[in-house]
Amino acid sequence: MRFVIQRVTSASVKVEGDVCGKINQGFLVFIGVSNEDTKEIADKMIDKLIKMRIFADENDKTNLSLADIKGELLLISQFTLYANCKKGNRPSFTDAGNYEIANGLYEYIIKKCRERVPVVQTGIFGADMKVSIENDGPFTIILDSKEIM
Repeated sequence: MRFVIQRVTSASVKVEGDVCGKINQGFLVFIGVSNEDTKEIADKMIDKLIKMRIFADENDKTNLSLADIKGELLLISQFTLYANCKKGNRPSFTDAGNYEIANGLYEYIIKKCRERVPVVQTGIFGADMKVSIENDGPFTIILDSKEIM
């Protein structure tokens, strides 16, 4: 499982011209799922995400978590995080999770995040989405389950 976490002052996602998710300060998280991923892996990723301290404190040090700043989450599914670019110039996506596995884990992640974060917005799984962000910093973290397990 892979999360690309962007610290944002605001972010939104549109599907077919309509805003389906919008947040203020918090994290925009792109979520990639592989066929090997499980709920247990998702739980560890979620815990790491929510406890991540990358917001500035009064001394301008990155010591504050999402909860500390009452931050919000925008969760977007993105199978292209599993692009394999080893051969040729056209990426292969065979490492991405199949539709049922990926959608199930994406929905699981949304549910679990909503249990811990008051504002959780989402994109639409499998849709063509237009994402707008104001990246704060910019500050972007790549979290890969293979590196934290």
